[in-house]
Amino acid sequence: MASLTPMLLADIHKGAKVLVVDDSRAQRHLMSATLKRAGYRVIGAGTAEEALEHLGDPEIRLIVSDWGMPGMDGPEFCAALRAMERPYSYFILITSKSDRSEKARGLDAGADDFVTRPINWHELRSRIRAGERILDMQEELREKTRVVEATLSELRTIHCAMEQDLVEARKLQMSLMPPEYRDLGAVGIASKLLTCGHVGGDLVGSFPVSHTKLGIYSIDVSGHGIASALMTGRLSALFSATEQHRNIAFSRQTDGSMAADAPEQVVARLNNLMLDDLDTDIYFTCILAYLDLETGALDFCQAGHPHPLVSTLDGQVITIGDGGPPVGLIRGLSFEKSAAQLNPGDRLVLFSDGCTECTDPEGNMLGEDGLASLLRAHAMTPTQKLLHQLEQDLRNFTQNRDFEDDVSMIILDYQRCAQSQKTLNLADQALA
Repeated sequence: MASLTPMLLADIHKGAKVLVVDDSRAQRHLMSATLKRAGYRVIGAGTAEEALEHLGDPEIRLIVSDWGMPGMDGPEFCAALRAMERPYSYFILITSKSDRSEKARGLDAGADDFVTRPINWHELRSRIRAGERILDMQEELREKTRVVEATLSELRTIHCAMEQDLVEARKLQMSLMPPEYRDLGAVGIASKLLTCGHVGGDLVGSFPVSHTKLGIYSIDVSGHGIASALMTGRLSALFSATEQHRNIAFSRQTDGSMAADAPEQVVARLNNLMLDDLDTDIYFTCILAYLDLETGALDFCQAGHPHPLVSTLDGQVITIGDGGPPVGLIRGLSFEKSAAQLNPGDRLVLFSDGCTECTDPEGNMLGEDGLASLLRAHAMTPTQKLLHQLEQDLRNFTQNRDFEDDVSMIILDYQRCAQSQKTLNLADQALA
């Protein structure tokens, strides 16, 4: 007792509740008095059975128990404690045993620490304080866990709301896409969009240019996700299929009529719009093409987009186009026009690089040669079924792994259907 100085007592954490269990009344009272002087609240018990009755008190988090007691001994008492549903308590066994197997029994029962007799009060103090630190860390961990769980719950709620918003956004984006197949008489047009996320940055479509010309386009906006999808919405509105005055391809003539400008002029206009009017770092690649339905003459502008492919009835696949820079990167760029000739039975295929950059499990890309091989293999497949078959081919190539980029494609089937006048009539209705 004399060795427990006032300074030493002041160092010990005050106020914790300790359960002291010892069948020796003298030892129990001595230990209780020492701990009370150190500022602890102490409860004494002469047997393990009596001690168990006190453990309904959740404030008891520190237990100092003798090993050898009548009835239930210290390790058995510790095992009974660990079987109870209550906050974790730090358990110190007091023993005169030095045998390692006996101490192993105590550890197996759930004891946290040992103090050997005769008791060194400095050592007991240090071990109790170590127990308090562990309990404090456990409490801090529980609080942090509670905060993390509350935060995760809040994030899950936010995530669910965002997921629902993205589902609705996907529905809206898909509504911007044309029907998967349109039979216009002189041409059939098939189109498909497969986004790598809820929403994507690809867009395809068509619009009447005149009574004898049809425009088609394929656009791939940089990046993925919401920002790219919003840009596709803006671009879709710029290529209105029903209102020429809202379509960026048209300009008003001196006589008040509307006429389509050349594809390269339209792409240059888009470039100026992106850099002068839209405050964004987004850019896009595109192809804008005009097909003369009577002659098969094709004029188009390729701006950073993959080269168009022409698939013929005899199974050939021809690459056309001269390339060109993307839209929205450099102010004042001029864009070039390319030309090609479609013959009856030809298919014009426009696609985003998500098609050719699909990879197999070994990391090999499909490439333009791979896509050309698929088109040759399906030379006789009806256009209205072709894109479904190509989608399945791409999924087989990737072995059904998720696409790493948006995949889009539009296929124009030139005069595989009869009655070219049907196309002209549809164009008349759109231009009326």
